[in-house]
Amino acid sequence: MDGWKRVAPVVGLLVAWGGTALLVSPVARSLSDPSSIVAKCLGQVALWLLLAAVVGIVVLWEKQPLASLWLRPFHWQSVAWAGLLALASILFLFPVTEWVRKAVGLPGYTAGMEKALALPIWFRVAAVVTAGVVEETLFRGYAVTRLARLTGSLWLAAVLSASVFAALHLPIWGAGPSLAFLIGGVATTAFFIWRRDLLTMIVAHAAIDAWALVVTPLYSEWWK
Repeated sequence: MDGWKRVAPVVGLLVAWGGTALLVSPVARSLSDPSSIVAKCLGQVALWLLLAAVVGIVVLWEKQPLASLWLRPFHWQSVAWAGLLALASILFLFPVTEWVRKAVGLPGYTAGMEKALALPIWFRVAAVVTAGVVEETLFRGYAVTRLARLTGSLWLAAVLSASVFAALHLPIWGAGPSLAFLIGGVATTAFFIWRRDLLTMIVAHAAIDAWALVVTPLYSEWWK
């Protein structure tokens, strides 16, 4: 890859990572009440704008199709793999990361979940969709493929992208969940490299978040 061709993915990564870092930074939170539903909605819109910017870089600057992000045409096989990944994450990967978190003595998800579950259900549903589509595209589809081009190593790209993803969750979720996100992120990115199917990752991510933020809380309410 020559010098000029390196510029586009570097700029794309700066937009994806730098833009997200700015959204979770103290600077952004100082501009408005971070607990305000309006501020949170604006944050969701901003994430979609970051996605649009990166897609623009891919299509207009890099002159690459979205397939370069390992986004395949819709196929039910992708959904089936997503279901298996989500199930494995809930039943196996989450308990493993929780064991590691507790072993090193870091706090858990309680504070973050209390804030999330205090939000209206419609916002949580919207956030689940945003997390699935935007986060997977920016931090998995784009980050892994472009870092692999820049470094020449898919596995280094996997570790770097998972590390940045976990670090960007630190201001909101804290050290314990961020460690879990790092471990889980490396594992699921390995799955992504194996399957090379961004749609699978989008559906799986949305399903896992929906289970935690929408389905389980609603189920608890029904049985009160």
